[in-house]
Amino acid sequence: MRAVFVAVVALVSLLPASARAWFDMGHMTVAAFAFQRLDAPVRAKIAALLKLNPDYENWIRNASPQNVDLIAFTRASTWADDIKKRHDYHFGTLAQDGSHAFDNIGYVDHAMHNYWHYIDFPFSADGTPLIQPEEPNGLTQIRTFTSTLSSNASDDIKSYDLVWLLHLVGDAHQPLHATSRFSHQLPKGDNGGNAEILCRATVCGLKLHAYWDGLIGDTGRPDDAIVIASTLSSPDSSAAAINDPETWFKEGAALAQKVVYTAAIGDGSGPFTLDDPYQATANQVARDRVALAGARLANLLNAALKN
Repeated sequence: MRAVFVAVVALVSLLPASARAWFDMGHMTVAAFAFQRLDAPVRAKIAALLKLNPDYENWIRNASPQNVDLIAFTRASTWADDIKKRHDYHFGTLAQDGSHAFDNIGYVDHAMHNYWHYIDFPFSADGTPLIQPEEPNGLTQIRTFTSTLSSNASDDIKSYDLVWLLHLVGDAHQPLHATSRFSHQLPKGDNGGNAEILCRATVCGLKLHAYWDGLIGDTGRPDDAIVIASTLSSPDSSAAAINDPETWFKEGAALAQKVVYTAAIGDGSGPFTLDDPYQATANQVARDRVALAGARLANLLNAALKN
């Protein structure tokens, strides 16, 4: 188990800041939870759109015929992270990508668009000046892609936007994809918990952000995510009905200040050690946020694809 943990630490250390949320298992669990709440006609439209993704055949390999659509939907939720491992996709910052940062041109786009995965609403507990988030970001893209699904855009672009939405709605519900903490020791912000280092047992080096990403699990199969989704409690219906993605992110930012940046996470980069109560709270918050993300994702897709 220790070897696996060390490998995860090594992998995370190589990723661009604020680039991931929930790891694959968390994203797939959001999708699996959402799939059961999709209207039947919407499921059919989604199934047709997902077939246009270049990875579709890999997603459904070995899937039973009765579960093909569920497996494809669940697996598609990780595509926006999968492309970060591809040699034919390129990494670029907002400044490097320039006007192409706003591109919505379908699968011909081979930019990773890491900055689409989050919006860091800033805060400070010690009066450090704040830096406001740039655009595009997770909020602008959820709005753009949702609008596209309801438009007369080509199916290629709708398919591309759909797989991004499957991912970004999950991102929006990871608290550290919604905020950056500014302090005297970190005056440029902590990039959503990527500047703080944790120690667990005999291993140090895991980023605070990655700790929260991994609370549902690091890796696994769609079947595993489907099982986890079946154990989650349904969220409050009034909360699930909130359809404004800005509210989703701001919920996460407020939650981060309450349950992420506790006394256990001091100023600076650490390393910090998390006690048992912190970890118990974090695990419950993660399960609640994943279920809420799944319910809201289903509502978003049912509304966008109903006609």
